Amino acid sequence: MTGKRVWVAGHRGMVGAAVVRRLAEENCVVLTAGRAEVDLRRQAATESWMAAQQPDAVIVAAATVGGIYANDTRPAEFLYDNLMIEANIIGAAHQLGVVKLLFLGSSCIYPRMAPQPITEDALLTGPLEPTNEWYAVAKIAGIKMCQAYRRQYGCDFISAQPTNLYGPGDNFSLSQSHVIPALMAKAHNAKIAGAKSLEVWGTGTPKREFLYVDDLADALVFLLKNYSGSVQLNVGTGVDISIADLARLVCSVVGFEGELVFDASKPDGTPRKLLDVSRLNTLGWRAETELADGLRTTYAWFCDHYREARL
Repeated sequence: MTGKRVWVAGHRGMVGAAVVRRLAEENCVVLTAGRAEVDLRRQAATESWMAAQQPDAVIVAAATVGGIYANDTRPAEFLYDNLMIEANIIGAAHQLGVVKLLFLGSSCIYPRMAPQPITEDALLTGPLEPTNEWYAVAKIAGIKMCQAYRRQYGCDFISAQPTNLYGPGDNFSLSQSHVIPALMAKAHNAKIAGAKSLEVWGTGTPKREFLYVDDLADALVFLLKNYSGSVQLNVGTGVDISIADLARLVCSVVGFEGELVFDASKPDGTPRKLLDVSRLNTLGWRAETELADGLRTTYAWFCDHYREARL
């Protein structure tokens, strides 16, 4: 990557920021652009900016994201925004002759009841999880776009599908966040308020896999250097945990000692979602951060950025 111009689309998000941090270790030029400079949902604006900057490689981390509540209440936004962002970037990358593009998907692309652990071959073999199907459909379209441009034009466009992510820079808004930041913010507020109990959405029985965001950033740089293929590669730890046990671990890290109350009237989502990461492991990459360690680092960041994180 020496001397290459690498554009991180979505550099202000949790993933994009982690990728920028990781690329600082490489001898490359990192390109970034905020929404005020270019709205990636607009084709002309995206093409104009990319033509001016001439990136050699692109990491597509830009996306409209959120947890179960956000996905369920904003389906049109999740579908439209993500389709436009990926179509504009991938199409322009082909037109401008970008040498390498890495599209970032999500493990929610896989069927709700896919055999566990989920292999890459499970894509499009069954119905999606209804609570996030709009986001999943958009991400599947992005994967297929990369495959289509590779097949028709020989573009070296690849895709990576991370498991559930967490870490510094996450969205801790209770109406939009994923499970770890939501639990962390609720546990923190409950501790400060001296509450005796904490409500957790769902039954607590679903199991989830979690990857520290800086581990993902390292994996993406690894793939840019070492992978060129049409198959979307899973990125994860290969280990999962029940939501109930996760809630207990988060409370332990935060220091909240009250009772957990599970609200079974709220949706559980997919019963289990564990990725098979054997293909990536075979290439030579493995996640390094243990969940408890990553949670402690994330909580320290949350406390240091409390007002910002709450927004």
